[in-house]
Amino acid sequence: MHIVDRRLNPRGKSLENRQRFLRRMKGAVQQAVKRSLQNRNIRDVLDGGEISLPIDGMAEPSLRRGDGGVADHILPGNRAFVEGDIIPRPPGRKGGKPKDAGEGDGEDGFRFVLTREEFLDVFLDDLELPDLAKRRLTETEEETPSRAGYSVSGSPSNIAVGRTTRLAMMRRVALHRPRREEIEALQRQIEECEDDESRLTLEAKLKSLTEKSRRIPYIDPLDVRYRRFENEPKPVAKAVMFCLMDVSGSMSEHMKDLAKRFYLLLYLFLSKRYKKVEIVFIRHTDKAEEVDEETFFYGPATGGTLVSSALAAMRGIIAARFDPAEWNIYGAQASDGDNAHSDGNLTGQLLREILPLCQYFAYIEVGEEGGDSSISRSPLWMLYDGIRSELPLSMRKVCRRSEIFPVFHDLFQKRDAQSRVTP
Repeated sequence: MHIVDRRLNPRGKSLENRQRFLRRMKGAVQQAVKRSLQNRNIRDVLDGGEISLPIDGMAEPSLRRGDGGVADHILPGNRAFVEGDIIPRPPGRKGGKPKDAGEGDGEDGFRFVLTREEFLDVFLDDLELPDLAKRRLTETEEETPSRAGYSVSGSPSNIAVGRTTRLAMMRRVALHRPRREEIEALQRQIEECEDDESRLTLEAKLKSLTEKSRRIPYIDPLDVRYRRFENEPKPVAKAVMFCLMDVSGSMSEHMKDLAKRFYLLLYLFLSKRYKKVEIVFIRHTDKAEEVDEETFFYGPATGGTLVSSALAAMRGIIAARFDPAEWNIYGAQASDGDNAHSDGNLTGQLLREILPLCQYFAYIEVGEEGGDSSISRSPLWMLYDGIRSELPLSMRKVCRRSEIFPVFHDLFQKRDAQSRVTP
């Protein structure tokens, strides 16, 4: 059984404080979820599980009288006290005798278990695909209720008062139901009439009108109408996300783990939040290939490094299957920044051709555990840094597991139109 207190302002509690408390607790749960992601394996990174919150600050604020002042209390009679006695404070309250060390039970944290669905709801609460435009709309599984006339049955909350009143008036007019003004006027005539014979005639007419008024009610069940709703398909935009990952020999196991964690968060985010988003997985060494989900995350691969091969594969797939006039195109690339010197010009040329077709493109550069995530001088980073001054491109660098979630959240958090592209 779940008991939900829906009172706006319960006794002894402030509505503003309650809303502030709920926001603080929601933020604490999100921080706990973020911390739990850092030490999990790739396969169970978002499988739910136990979450721990510090017990300090879990109590909801309430209004109470402060200490001090003079107050008179009327207490029930008893055998222990008489008038004028001082009643001792209960143990454990302010001013009472403190507990000795080791006495009583304590609790370091509040622990609870989140299911996978609850875990994902907390994780995806404030994320979205940036700048999702509705170009050519496709069929969708989402439905929204829309007005579809009236019905003779339904929920009381959907009763159509205007239509019901109009039908009742039409019925009363058609059946010649006496109006209240007509009956009142007849009653005044009877009161003013002095002729007994005329009075009897008027009383008989009044009785007939009164009985007819009772037989024809003001509102009849036949008059009642309810607003009817039908579910109609809601159009949504089509979108595709390209995931480009470097799996060459220069990528250490730690770097690959960081890249896979980022893409796993991205994959779960897209599959959970959006119904009509295609995901294309491309991994590359000195040559690129489109692979399935299992191969992308768990298949071994090694070799040289040509970043242009991945961008060329992405451009070819866009030309063959995803018309930019119909699809919202997104890209996310992860690499250690290493690339052949001879491949730099071709990589820059391909990226300049791809970025105008994309709604959003993010580049994630992964580094070793002890690296500095604030500075990068890799060949690919310097090449992309020059391009993003001309075209919209988001770039981040991560070196530790703890940085994956903040970077992912920063790239895909909800933001206004003026801050769609972050540096």
